[in-house]
Amino acid sequence: MDSGAIRRRLALGLAVLTASGLLAVAAPGEAQAAASATYCPGRKVRTLQFSTGTVLVYKRGGYVCAVTLTKKPGVKRKMSVSVQARGNRPVVDEGRYSYHAGPVMVHAGRRCVWLKGRVGWGSFSSGWILC
Repeated sequence: MDSGAIRRRLALGLAVLTASGLLAVAAPGEAQAAASATYCPGRKVRTLQFSTGTVLVYKRGGYVCAVTLTKKPGVKRKMSVSVQARGNRPVVDEGRYSYHAGPVMVHAGRRCVWLKGRVGWGSFSSGWILC
């Protein structure tokens, strides 16, 4: 392979890497929103918004899965998500995260569930739903 072909391949590789890096920097919110659909299996049944974030709730079979997303991604802050099937203890993911807490999943069958989400000082508590 001559040096001109090598240079062209290197330039093409560099252009592809640069373009992908620019897309990742230019649209982090859209990338997070697109990726959020892959956090939990099943279909999205609720989007529960509060002042500092959103709790996404999915259902598949008898399972309920939830994720808390922040409205300001990229900054680490205390976040949590909790799902509790009636009659059971809650399943919780809590920590300092930049984008999301969870996913957490419980087997609820046909029982009601209680969902909680927190991002920084803002929080959400659903009460018994999906009965």
